[in-house]
Amino acid sequence: MPCSDKKIGFAGAGAMGAAIIGSLIKAGIFDPSSIFIHDIDAGRMDDLKSRHGIQTIETMGRLFSVSDIFVLAVKPQVFDQVLASIVSGDDYKIKGRKLAVSIAAGVSLKKIEAALYAPLSDSQRANFPIMRVMPNTPALVSEGMSGVCGNRHVTDPDKACVKAILGAMGESLEFDETDMDAVTAVSGSGPAYVFYVMESMIKAGVDIGLKREDAATLVTQTFKGAVALMEKSGETPEALRAKVTSPGGTTEAAVAALNRGGVDAGIGEAVKAACARSKELMAL
Repeated sequence: MPCSDKKIGFAGAGAMGAAIIGSLIKAGIFDPSSIFIHDIDAGRMDDLKSRHGIQTIETMGRLFSVSDIFVLAVKPQVFDQVLASIVSGDDYKIKGRKLAVSIAAGVSLKKIEAALYAPLSDSQRANFPIMRVMPNTPALVSEGMSGVCGNRHVTDPDKACVKAILGAMGESLEFDETDMDAVTAVSGSGPAYVFYVMESMIKAGVDIGLKREDAATLVTQTFKGAVALMEKSGETPEALRAKVTSPGGTTEAAVAALNRGGVDAGIGEAVKAACARSKELMAL
């Protein structure tokens, strides 16, 4: 494994951080003894330690010091505070090479650099690459899709290490940072769009006479099957939709209704709105 000899530390033990930890252990990428965590919620830390056998660290600064890979898994609203606490600590030193990975939405590489690089020399900065990751919630069940970008100091081995980490919880693609707002809009927020459509289909099924639990089962398996068919066939969504849309049939009537309702345009507007909001958050 590209980073199996490293120590990885997690600043934050929320749902996504916990999901990554569980996936790494399940995939055998890191031994629990090489995984460290700090969170303001001591109970959360104790729970993860009990479940996975990982190591808890008493301060954020100490966590940074012992980690070869430092994962910033805290909420964006406390991000500045966490970075400030790390940089101001006595343990803030760069000895050898260290990699920082942020999964905070809307926090740019430039903003992270401004905080973490301020006290460092050019040579120390070169040994301290920073990467951003935009995961999504299916990572909680190891079916995530992540977009990743890095700053100028990231090397191919750094990328390989992060790709292995993300591979434990799904798939990943590398992007320029200028594309990360679009990634956020398409895959980061994307599960919500899928759930919105599923919710609407279940409600419609109930409206035409189905029991809610039956409608939910029909919709869930239909989505699973449609995704599997697309993956295995290698065909485009357009081609697969055409195959099931017989002239004069029920699907044709349904698609016509969707078109009249402006569903295609509505989804497009939703993605554009998410992208615009991501840009707004990045500017804060």
